[in-house]
Amino acid sequence: MNHAIEFEALAKRYGMLAALDGVSACVPRGQVIGLLGHNGAGKSTLIKLILGLIAPSGGRLDVLGQSPWRAHALRRRIGYLPESATFYANLSGRELLDYLARLKQAPRAQAQALLERVGLAHAADRRIGTYSKGMRQRLGLAQALLGSPELVLLDEPTTGLDPQATRELYRIVGELRADGRCVLVSSHLLAELEPHIDGALILRQGKLLAAGSLAALGEQAALPAHMLLRPHENAGAELMTQLAARGLAAQSRPDGRLELQVPREAKLRTLRELLANPAIADLDVREPTLAQLYDWLGAGPQPAAEARA
Repeated sequence: MNHAIEFEALAKRYGMLAALDGVSACVPRGQVIGLLGHNGAGKSTLIKLILGLIAPSGGRLDVLGQSPWRAHALRRRIGYLPESATFYANLSGRELLDYLARLKQAPRAQAQALLERVGLAHAADRRIGTYSKGMRQRLGLAQALLGSPELVLLDEPTTGLDPQATRELYRIVGELRADGRCVLVSSHLLAELEPHIDGALILRQGKLLAAGSLAALGEQAALPAHMLLRPHENAGAELMTQLAARGLAAQSRPDGRLELQVPREAKLRTLRELLANPAIADLDVREPTLAQLYDWLGAGPQPAAEARA
C-alpha cells in the first residue's frame, strides 16, 4: 500500500454546518505533508477523523489500510501531538512516558531514548509542572513517537519552541521521512514549514482547494517567476531602460538590485536573454513561495459578503 491516508468524498456535518464537505485526496507514505488552512477550514475535524475520535457523516477514509473508527488497535500505529498538550503536572517527564508507553503497549525502554532525542534528558526526573511551555511541547513530541508510529500527526508543533528547538523538531521530522514514516503537519507558519514538506493539503471552509506536491501546485498556479538582478556598478539606470524597452517593468530595491516579475511561459526565454546581458553582474530566480500559492488559491478566511451569499 503506497498511501498512509486515503479519503474519498469525506464529509462531516454538525447539524447544518459542514465541517468537511466531500473532500478526496491521498497522503503518501514516506512523505511530510502540510495540512493548511485558516481557523475553521476543517483541519481539526480531519485530524479527529484520522484518529478515529469521531465518525464521518459520509464518504470513505482509510488510515494505514484500515477504517480508524472501527479498528481501535490502529491507534497504536499512530502518533499524535495536539496543539495544546496537557500532561499530569505532578509526574516527571520519565514517569509520564513510562505510563503512556504501557497504555500504548510500546516498549518502556523507549522513554529514555526519546527524552534524549527531544533534548529533555537533563529534565527527565523533574515534575512536568516545572517545565516551560517549550519543554512541554518537546515532551509532547516524545510521547507522539512512542511505539515507532507509522503515521505521525503534528498540530502546530513549534508552538512555544525557540529557533534551535524548532530546527531540532524538523530534524526529527526529516528522520521520520527517511525511515519511511508519514508525517502530517498542521501549521499556520507557512514560511517556517515550507522547506520541510513534500506537499500540501489546503482546506477552506470545509472544502479541499488543492492537494499535491509543491512543484505540482506551483505548475497549477502558473504564477510569474520572481527575478532579482544585480547590475554592474553604474549600470543600473541603463539596465532599467533596456528592460523597459522590452516591456519588462523592474523595480529598484534599497540593496541596489532590480526586482522583476516574468510570466511563467516566458521565463526560460527571458532568463537566457538576461544571462547574456553584460550589464548584469548576478541574477537570482525565485519560485513562488508556499504563502504565495496559499494566497493564490484563496485559502484565507471567507469574506463577510461571500459568507452571506
